[in-house]
Amino acid sequence: MADPLLEVRGLTKRFPLDRSLGEVLTRGARRVVNALNGVDLSVRKGETLGIVGESGCGKSTLARCLVRLLDADEGEISYAGEDVRALDGADLRRYRRRVQMVFQDPYGSLNPRQTIGAMLGEALRVHRLCEEADLPVAIAELLALVRLPGDAARRLPHEFSGGQRQRIAIARALAVRPDCLVADEIVSALDVSVQAQVVNLLLELQARLGLTILFVAHDLRVVRHISHRTAVMYLGRIVELAESEALFDRPQHPYTQALLAAAPTLDPDRRAGAAAVRGELPSPLAIPPGCPFHPRCPHVFGRCRTELPPLLRAAESGGLAACHLLESSSAS
Repeated sequence: MADPLLEVRGLTKRFPLDRSLGEVLTRGARRVVNALNGVDLSVRKGETLGIVGESGCGKSTLARCLVRLLDADEGEISYAGEDVRALDGADLRRYRRRVQMVFQDPYGSLNPRQTIGAMLGEALRVHRLCEEADLPVAIAELLALVRLPGDAARRLPHEFSGGQRQRIAIARALAVRPDCLVADEIVSALDVSVQAQVVNLLLELQARLGLTILFVAHDLRVVRHISHRTAVMYLGRIVELAESEALFDRPQHPYTQALLAAAPTLDPDRRAGAAAVRGELPSPLAIPPGCPFHPRCPHVFGRCRTELPPLLRAAESGGLAACHLLESSSAS
């Protein structure tokens, strides 16, 4: 798993807002939502990289930029050495076959008027992966792969439960034989028992097919279970990235520590000493200067308010964290 398959450097995405009447009358500048602010990460071939953070931190925007559903404003995306942002036409189509996305709402991502067999068959036809005569067998194999009965091919999406629909969405993504799956909050709307089934299915598929998975979620327990490494996002930036066990056991960034302390637990003594995060998430319309987390950080000092901390190696966890405290501790 040492070879990086997907690499991201300095990825930035902004969403300009329509100007309000007051801004038009005063000739004010158009406001901009800063969704991604220089994201750096790499995903190794065959691993699962979990991405966590509060709502609005940019997780889903990052996922959509990686599959080119959104075009980034700045930065680089490299997949197997290929410049993803420069792809178009047939080259972009080939890339989208190799990197498939599974969405949070399976019902919204499935055509309600198409049978499941028609959906899966369409993907196979468009990419010319199967002869027409072989389609029924190929569709049955895909359904079996995600543990659905063969008669599911004749049914419509509304005839299935939420967990079954998410299995169908996974089957449709796998129909084009991708190398990488981008899973965006795919278990957040499911019951706990169904979540476990879908997560275990992903683990089995990864082992069987050699998939690389980018797993976006807000449930820290699920991320710890499925991910080899975990990246923590805050206001459009990666603030910590480490092997999952190290990150969950020895978090280095104050935001990661607060995030883990806020997670539900049956152990009243667990993380009892962790400082709670203060205040609300700042608006992406006005990101604070310096370290974006400094208005909420219990360890803030002068430098945090003016200098943006780089991702530094944390000796205790072996990962990376964007915090001036790491520089202070290493200097001492």
